[in-house]
Amino acid sequence: MAVTAKMVKELREMTGAGMMDCKKALTAVDGNMDEAVEFLRKKGLAAAEKKASRIAAEGLVATVVAGDKKSAAIVEVNSETDFVAKNAQFQEYVAKVAGQALATKSETLEQFLAEPWTDDASVTVEQALSQKIAIIGEKLSIRRFKKVTEENGMIASYIHAGGKIGVLVDVETDAPEDEAVAECAKNVAMQVAALKPVYTNRGEVDQEYIEHEKAILLEQIKNDPKESKKPERVIQGIITGRVNKELKEICLLDQVYIKAEDGKQSVGKYVESCAKSLGKKIEIKGFARYETGEGLQKKEENFAEEVAKQMKG
Repeated sequence: MAVTAKMVKELREMTGAGMMDCKKALTAVDGNMDEAVEFLRKKGLAAAEKKASRIAAEGLVATVVAGDKKSAAIVEVNSETDFVAKNAQFQEYVAKVAGQALATKSETLEQFLAEPWTDDASVTVEQALSQKIAIIGEKLSIRRFKKVTEENGMIASYIHAGGKIGVLVDVETDAPEDEAVAECAKNVAMQVAALKPVYTNRGEVDQEYIEHEKAILLEQIKNDPKESKKPERVIQGIITGRVNKELKEICLLDQVYIKAEDGKQSVGKYVESCAKSLGKKIEIKGFARYETGEGLQKKEENFAEEVAKQMKG
């Protein structure tokens, strides 16, 4: 029987095994789906049927920084439950995935999953993941990774709440080994973790985004009986003011620094003050922020409802 892409997809959804492994299994058993599942389980590549259909929205974010601080990686590995996320075996596995990400030359997740696993080059990263699923007993997923490099400075990292949020900050500096510079960079990383900026500075903001926001604000004003009667010059001033306020919230260097004593100092001004007082060059070039389960649908548990159903049943 010819193995089709649809069959491979179905087997992958049933077992959580890699696409190539699914294709090999189906080919080996002449397309028999049940036998293909057994084939994968015997190989340790599928823990149980339909595991891939479960929601894996818990897990950990991990970061790793090279010894010279010029490169770093951040990864998010998901699990189904927070219980597994707190498991030492899972945490050790995530740390290894982060180490793999630091060494990788892959640019996409697909390429990353297909490369040899550092602990055992006879299997791929994806195959090693499937084996870990079989051992731990619930769906796991390497969701994303990013590698950051800075030849003219350092990378700072910060992990919040034991791995719920992870941050890397790219810092251009002439004193990467200076502890005070590292402290400044860490404070910026904590800012990123706490206030979730979207951009580093206004120069990164797409003009189309700004024009889109202005158009929405204009429609809001038109629908307001009081504001719509104001002169065009005033209306444009209102729109500009509101856009600037929004940019101060989403651009890291424009945000109010969380540790500012006066409650007004921006992150940009804080970094400038660090550079001036230390007599060093310090410039924030970018950042990466991962939050566990961000954007994923999490399963809602209603234990009272569950007990009630059991009592009725």
